[in-house]
Amino acid sequence: MTKQSTFTNTFLDQVKAVLLTEKNKLDTELSKFTKQNPHASDDYDAAFPEYGDEPDENAREVADYTTNKSLEIALEKSLRDVHKSIERIEAGTYGICKYCDKAIDEKRLLARPTSGSCVDCKKALTDEL
Repeated sequence: MTKQSTFTNTFLDQVKAVLLTEKNKLDTELSKFTKQNPHASDDYDAAFPEYGDEPDENAREVADYTTNKSLEIALEKSLRDVHKSIERIEAGTYGICKYCDKAIDEKRLLARPTSGSCVDCKKALTDEL
């Protein structure tokens, strides 16, 4: 069973405000070149641009779509991380490492509010020890 967070409500409110700001920023960025999938909350589809029928326009359409698709995937992942963090705050489990059940340092959470693991576990996972 996952431990409950021991952070103060003030700290959790501060982090939640940062996460909500990030969520709004990600939603705004995604809305510039995608449409949200009505069947999945965190899924977006990059729009295929239409510049014309000339070969150079078609090439530019494909290039822009490829760039936008990569950006869409990265922004969607960030948005999912934000949603998961907000859910953990609301469940009372925010700031607990998902690997060792120890509290994640406040400085790490302030630097990266979507962190789900402590520094030691993250280093172990990425072979940095």
